Amino acid sequence: MNDAEVPMFPDEVSETLVYTIEGLDCADCASKLESGIRRLHGILDVQVNFTAAKMKVVLNSKVINPEDVLKAIKGFGYSAVLAGAAGARRVTFRVSGLDCADCAAKLEKKILGTTGVKTAKLNFGAGKLEVEHCISDEEIIKVIVQAGYEAAIIGKASSAAQEKSWWQRPRILTTALSGLLLLAASIQDLSGQYNQIQVTVLYLGAMLAGGYHLAKSGLYSLRSFTFDMNFLMTIAALGAGTIGEWSEGGVVVFLFSLGNVLQVYTMDKARQSIRALMDLKPREALVRRNGQEIILKAEEIVVGDVLLVKPGERIAMDGIVANGVSTVNQATITGESMPVEKKTGDSVYAGTINEQGALEITVTKLDEDSTLAKIMHLVEEAQAQKAPSQQFVDKFSKVYTPCVIIGALLLMVVPWLLFNQPFTEWFYKALVMLVISCPCALVISTPVSIVSAIGNASRIGVLIKGGAYLEQIGTIEAVAFDKTGTLTIGKPKVTDIISVSSVTEEEILVLAASVEKKSEHPLADAIVQRAKDFALKPVSDFKALIGRGAQGTIGTERIYVGNLALFKDAGVNNAQLEAKVVQIEAQGKTVMLVGSGKEVYGLIAAADTLRENSSAAIKALRAVGIKHLAMLTGDNRRASKVIAEKIDIDTVLSELLPEGKVAALRDFGQKYGGVIMVGDGVNDAPALATADVGIAMGVAGSDTALETADIALMSDDLTKLSYTIKLSRKMMKIIRQNIAFSIILKGLFLLGTLIGFVNLWLAVFADTGAAILVTLNGMRLVQKLK
Repeated sequence: MNDAEVPMFPDEVSETLVYTIEGLDCADCASKLESGIRRLHGILDVQVNFTAAKMKVVLNSKVINPEDVLKAIKGFGYSAVLAGAAGARRVTFRVSGLDCADCAAKLEKKILGTTGVKTAKLNFGAGKLEVEHCISDEEIIKVIVQAGYEAAIIGKASSAAQEKSWWQRPRILTTALSGLLLLAASIQDLSGQYNQIQVTVLYLGAMLAGGYHLAKSGLYSLRSFTFDMNFLMTIAALGAGTIGEWSEGGVVVFLFSLGNVLQVYTMDKARQSIRALMDLKPREALVRRNGQEIILKAEEIVVGDVLLVKPGERIAMDGIVANGVSTVNQATITGESMPVEKKTGDSVYAGTINEQGALEITVTKLDEDSTLAKIMHLVEEAQAQKAPSQQFVDKFSKVYTPCVIIGALLLMVVPWLLFNQPFTEWFYKALVMLVISCPCALVISTPVSIVSAIGNASRIGVLIKGGAYLEQIGTIEAVAFDKTGTLTIGKPKVTDIISVSSVTEEEILVLAASVEKKSEHPLADAIVQRAKDFALKPVSDFKALIGRGAQGTIGTERIYVGNLALFKDAGVNNAQLEAKVVQIEAQGKTVMLVGSGKEVYGLIAAADTLRENSSAAIKALRAVGIKHLAMLTGDNRRASKVIAEKIDIDTVLSELLPEGKVAALRDFGQKYGGVIMVGDGVNDAPALATADVGIAMGVAGSDTALETADIALMSDDLTKLSYTIKLSRKMMKIIRQNIAFSIILKGLFLLGTLIGFVNLWLAVFADTGAAILVTLNGMRLVQKLK
């Protein structure tokens, strides 16, 4: 809107509101409504979303109120409700029966257009629907059920849909009844001794039983102008009955209904691969609260409660060990089956198994905030994101389906009108073409593969934040590593303390530890640990000097702890020390100088050790085709070179500041067509954000690191990086197989339809069979790779 069009008011108080419009049936009407509302005195801006049937209004609340806008909308002949007003709340539903992403998109669109719904987001991969609304939950469930699916509120006890076993679902029962009636009709038909009316009634019964949910959903899609496969199949079944092909109509309906049931079953299996993680967490636990031991449900346990965990029991909540020593199997979180020793002060996670000793654990997080719950949330969010290949398929199917429907209509009337061909024959072929036009196999080919692969990775302790990252990691040929805490353990130890002045070694250590106590760098921790038996001095004006060291004031003197560059910047002449520093660094150690702004008091050397699996991880990456490996570090050149030579790193860039790492990654990206960065997820945040794929490792229990990276390794096992790359490549191979299979099969059957080779039941068999086959092919990714 131009500035000239915006009314100006002396005391303007703008308010943004969203209205849900009912009865908006064409884009032109929406445009007229928008223009009319914009002309109202006090309206600053208006945007009508015809597709979502919503209108966003920015108004001056001192000139016009929301009720006046409602009256104006009604004056145009529509009804409206102020979305989000009066008691809007967010509710999450578990939706059962979703068998394709296209169906999920149509259901989301319909819910979004329901009066009183503010926002709706349907995660097809997880089968979860999140709705913000100001109507009853039952009304939302009613809309879902009308569309042919089942729904239950997540976390609500004793829901009917949750209590039903899979085999008790109405669609399965009606499909079974349809199959029995079809079998009875076929036996009589083939026997040669039958009553025609009786057989026709049996076929009709099979069509009605198997087609009940089909027709219900088809009618629903017609009313909402979202023509899906249910609508097409309903037309095909009615058409078959119209021309007297009762047997084919019965077979078509039964096969399609059976295919839907099998697709739902296989997709539910894929989703369960993630939901099963939450089943590992106990629903209740023995808790000590106010001196009493009681059993509480997980959601009733609060921060500060003490869990009493016996040997062999699963830990119900995240917390810190308050008393006891044991080993804990953390495979649920990290993917590592080797138990980890836990003692007082150590962190433990919900869903892990206490193996030997009894533990008392102080709860530090609520049930919904646990690391396991965080993993579940991140994985389900990842499944909801569309990868590039899925976006391509979705765009293709939107063009493909309408084109084939138009083609079917032309096939029905053109030969009859222009070439004097029999109407019935070409009407039948058009019905077959309508059945074939369903893009279900094509649309489902990508998401089921991504859901399965992300689930596979999560079970070994690799969290992938979206299909796009999983696709991309398999195409990149360059990997850059941070050194400290990534390739090395990240817990260096002080090896040497050398005085070069009148200050003693003990005093040098105390001065350095006093300053570094406020730092979070691993080298600082090493110095503090070495000085744990000494009394440290109070420090003021502490400042971390990124890439150089740290400084602080002790008494009246400013003390510096850092590298040669730090003291050069401070104006201290240390030329005579450079040879000594070079000599120590050549041994693979990192040297820190300690001194004031006038002189250097002494040197402290520390050394880190390589992780046991770093060398194996590098070899595994080369084995999967990674062509270039680099190490980016702020450490000195000589110490970095020693580490790099031990594990066969191609390029070493040392003494880098954070901006230096970012620049190096940009260069690698341009040179090799993309780069992966592996770091700790917090200190390396700028580098991880710059890389095409940022991977944080060892992030169990770290919410910040989980949010920072594109991919997170829950444990410190770098060998999982090559596994993830292999998983990515296998996923892309399967996706390409599925897409090619779906398109080629459609093309062959369309050709077969034109030459009269394909009939209705064969078309349905091919369509549903193809959808099931691509689903099963994608589910191969659930299995752990060899």
